[in-house]
Amino acid sequence: MHDSPKTKAIVIGAGFAGLAAAASLAQAGYAVTLLEKNDVAGGRARVFQAEGFTFDMGPSWYWMPDVFEQFFQKFGKSTSDYYQLLRLDPSYQVLYGKGDAIELPASMPELEALFESLEPGSAEKLRLFLKQAAYKYEVGINNLVYKPSRSFTEFIDVKLLVDVLRLDVFQSMHKHVRKYFKHPRLIQLMEFPILFLGALPENTPALYSLMNYADMALGTWYPMGGMHKIVEGMVALAKEQGVDIRLGEEVQKLELQNGLISKVVTAKGTYEPEVVIGGSDYHHVETQLLPAEARSYTEKYWDTRVMAPSSLIYYLGVDKKLQGLRHHNLFFDEDFGPHAHEIYTQPAWPKKPLFYVSAPSITDASVAPEGKENLFILIPVAPDLQDTEEMREHYYQMVMERLERIMGQDIRRHVVFKRSYAHQDFMKDYHAFKGNAYGLANTLLQTAMLKPSLKSKKVRNLFYTGQLTVPGPGVPPSLISGQVVASEVQKEFAPQETTLTV
Repeated sequence: MHDSPKTKAIVIGAGFAGLAAAASLAQAGYAVTLLEKNDVAGGRARVFQAEGFTFDMGPSWYWMPDVFEQFFQKFGKSTSDYYQLLRLDPSYQVLYGKGDAIELPASMPELEALFESLEPGSAEKLRLFLKQAAYKYEVGINNLVYKPSRSFTEFIDVKLLVDVLRLDVFQSMHKHVRKYFKHPRLIQLMEFPILFLGALPENTPALYSLMNYADMALGTWYPMGGMHKIVEGMVALAKEQGVDIRLGEEVQKLELQNGLISKVVTAKGTYEPEVVIGGSDYHHVETQLLPAEARSYTEKYWDTRVMAPSSLIYYLGVDKKLQGLRHHNLFFDEDFGPHAHEIYTQPAWPKKPLFYVSAPSITDASVAPEGKENLFILIPVAPDLQDTEEMREHYYQMVMERLERIMGQDIRRHVVFKRSYAHQDFMKDYHAFKGNAYGLANTLLQTAMLKPSLKSKKVRNLFYTGQLTVPGPGVPPSLISGQVVASEVQKEFAPQETTLTV
C-alpha cells in the first residue's frame, strides 16, 4: 500500500503573484515548492528594519480592498485573519506650494463639496463620472481582468462585447476626463491614479477611470504594521495550504527535454517538476534561464515594449515629528508635462520632477521610534537610465530642499537614517528588465492578448505570472495574475490527487 505522488509544481519568485499562484495550486491539490532568490518573501514588497524604523520597500498604497478580501475568502479566510485595515482620512493630500494644498476626504459628500468649491457644477459631474467608473470597475475587475487573455474567443460573448464598447476602451483618459471637468486641478486629481498604470493619460484607455472609482469610492486603506503585513499573511496562508517556501534559493537554469522543463536547477539543488510558473521577471526567465531556442519573444520584441516608470526611492528616518504631512503626500509644485516627457517620450533624468512622500508613522506608531518620523520618498523616472551615487545625491538634495521649503521646516539636519534605491537595485534584487519598478505600461497596444502571454509559446509546461504579463502592474493585478495562472495550469496539468493504492 502506498501513496501516489501529487503533481509537482515549482513557482519561481515569492512576490504577490507568485504567492497567490502557489497558494492557489496547493489548495487545488498540487505539491508546490516556491523558490525565492532573496532572504525575505514579498518581491518588491519586502521590508527592512534599521535603527528602530521599519521600512516597506515598495508598494505603499492599499487600493481595491475587495480584491484582497476575495483572494483570502477563496481559502475560507478573511484579510482580518492576518492583518487589520484602517481607512485613511484624508485619503491623501496634494501640495502645490507652501500653504497651498488640497486634501482628498474619504467621505463622498465632503469630496463633492471640494470639487464644487473649485468648479461650480462639478459635484454633479463627479457623481456621473463615478457612476460610469463603478460600472467599469464591476465589469473590468470581475469579467475582464480575470481572463487569461490567451485567445480572442474568450471575449466572444455578446454581453461582454457590448460591455467593452461601454467601457471606453478606445477613448483615452485624457479626453474622457476633460469631457467632465475643466479646472486644471480637478483634471490633475482625476488623472493622478493613471500614474500607477505607467502611461500618459493620452495613451491610457478610458476604461481605467475604474481607478478613480477605486480611489474615491472604495477608498485608500492601510494595513497596520505596514504593507509587508499583507505578504506575511499570504506566506502564512500558503504554508497552511502546504506550500514549501524556500528563501535564499535562486533559480540558475531550466533544463528541457522533449519541449518540457525537466529540471529546475538552483545553487542548492535540482528539482524535477511537472509544471513551472515563472513569477520572477519574465524577461529574465526567458533570456537567462531558458536556452535561446525555447524563448517565446525576441530581444527586439522586449526592447520595443513600453515600460512603466522606474523609481528613485529614499528611505529616511527623521529624529523629530514633522508638521503638515499626511500619510500620503503628492508634491505637484512643478509642471508634470516636462517630467512626463522625460519619463515617456524622451527618457532622461528629470530637471524638475514631481515626487511622492509616504509618512506611515503618522498613522502607525509601530514603524518608527517614539517622537520620530518614517519617510518614503519616491521620484518616478524613466527605466533604463544610468544610475549613479552622484545622481542619487543630486536628487536627494533637490527634493529635500523643496520638501523643506513647502513644509516650512528643517528636515535634512534631523535625518538619522538614509538609504536610496533605484535602477541598479531593482536589477540586482529582482532581475528587473531595464531596472523597471512597475512592469509594462497599460497602453491600449499592451492590453489583454497584446501583453506577453501567461503561457510559454515554446515550452509546454512553463507559465508566467506577475507585472509583465496579464493583467498588468500593481498589487491587486498581481494578486489576480497569480490566481489566473493557477487556473490555467489546472486546465492543462490536472492535479494528481494523493490516493491510497494496493
